[in-house]
Amino acid sequence: MIRLLYAFMPLIILIIMASIACWLGYYLLLALGDVVEFRKIISKTTSILLLLCIFPLKAWLKLSWQDLGFTPPRQFLRQMGLGLLIGAITLLPVLFVLYGLDVHIIDTSRDWTVLKACKGIGISLLLALLISFLEEPLFRGILLASLRQKLSLSLAVGLSAFYYASLHFLKAKSSTPYAEISPAKGFDLMLEAFTNWFNPAIFSALLALWVVGVFLALIRIEFRHSLGICVGCHAGWVWLIKTDKNFLDVNPQSDYLFLVSAYDGVVGPLVTIWLSLVIAGYWLWKQRRVNP
Repeated sequence: MIRLLYAFMPLIILIIMASIACWLGYYLLLALGDVVEFRKIISKTTSILLLLCIFPLKAWLKLSWQDLGFTPPRQFLRQMGLGLLIGAITLLPVLFVLYGLDVHIIDTSRDWTVLKACKGIGISLLLALLISFLEEPLFRGILLASLRQKLSLSLAVGLSAFYYASLHFLKAKSSTPYAEISPAKGFDLMLEAFTNWFNPAIFSALLALWVVGVFLALIRIEFRHSLGICVGCHAGWVWLIKTDKNFLDVNPQSDYLFLVSAYDGVVGPLVTIWLSLVIAGYWLWKQRRVNP
């Protein structure tokens, strides 16, 4: 029973933070005016609150920054470089296959120059680094470390990956006119966002992101204080996906469209199969080293 409670604790914290965000989002919009969608400010506020939870949870669980995977800045940067390389090695084969099967085709409607292309690639890298710096300390840092304290290693890995994948689909799509915003309307949007978890259309992308989460968790476990590698690998994937979307489009007429999901045109069954094979291959290699 206690283990079950620990397994659901991240969900309980998420619900509490999302509930607080419904109130904070309402008062923020009252102060700022009609500058952003109500659902978006609730989503961003929830993310910020979850990140801030790292500090009290770290103190409560008596974890050090090293326990969360952090290393001195210079070593962290070296780890990020290694992570970027791992990200490229693991995702480029997927992108090459999708291009070779005409799932991705060159977007001829865009007028690209060398300057525009370099600017797009640079912006994509900055966004990728920002996303990975925000997500990795939360999922492969405090979440994985706290679950490992209370649960078995395999359950901690699987659950941390599940929460990581699930949060990508915690989204409401309804638009609320500024004149109608209220905390109660915020809770309606929150319920809509959580209900999206039961949408069967997200399953293939959810499964792929779960495998991505397992892959990153295994990196974090296999190498001591390796959060920097996770940050670099995550950033490398996001960077390649964003760059791919800058130059290529998904071909709706492709016979192999089933290999990707509607989530981003990359994540889907092909990613699930490929990364599962990578994980299995590493596990077999490790077993042979232990038992030659």
